[in-house]
Amino acid sequence: MSLNCPLFDCDLIVESIPKMLEGIGLTIELLFESAVLGLTLAIILLLMRISGRWYLVAPTMVYIYIFRGTPILVQIFIIYHGLPQLDFVRESILWPIFREPYGCAIVALTLNTGAYVSEILRGGVLGVNRGLTEAAAALGLSVRQRFIYITAPIAIRLCLPAYSNDVISLMKSTALVSTITLLDMTGIARTIVAETYAPYEVFISLMFIYLILTWVIQRTFGVVEKRLSRHVRSEV
Repeated sequence: MSLNCPLFDCDLIVESIPKMLEGIGLTIELLFESAVLGLTLAIILLLMRISGRWYLVAPTMVYIYIFRGTPILVQIFIIYHGLPQLDFVRESILWPIFREPYGCAIVALTLNTGAYVSEILRGGVLGVNRGLTEAAAALGLSVRQRFIYITAPIAIRLCLPAYSNDVISLMKSTALVSTITLLDMTGIARTIVAETYAPYEVFISLMFIYLILTWVIQRTFGVVEKRLSRHVRSEV
């Protein structure tokens, strides 16, 4: 029985969604790996930024400015199309990463999200009440102990809402890897459009899949945020 409606080919939508979901594994894999690597990079950048040493602060600020100030699509193209053209890259131990589109996608997403997350983390650190660290210093805690036991836990709670937004943005950015031949959900959708010439049905279906993923991420971070903030909630 046909499911066609006046505006859209519903049969095509029903057929396309399972095909696009075949790429959800790659989308989630890209999101998870780049999020973990990006967070690790962001922590390193944060420590360099707050170190107070100009030779660490200066390159960090330049790096953050470049990757926050240029489109991620351009960054993906430079890494995928540009770096493999350099002899020293092809002769280095990193060549196995840069010769494959998947490795280039992970590197581009990691470098981009690392720049944004480092600023989010810095905002969380700066948001910690100075009186708390001064009180900890008065109790004899070292700078390292104050950062680990006082600053870090509070900063994590403060920056969690902004970080959840960055993860959602990263998830949407994974769709750009379809431009370098990777068949994630968007890549599969583009293939279906090329075969059926029905962009509205296919991309609207894809939009709803991404909306569901966004909802899942929001709910997950909402639960984590509620858990971490349970001791500061006002009593009714």
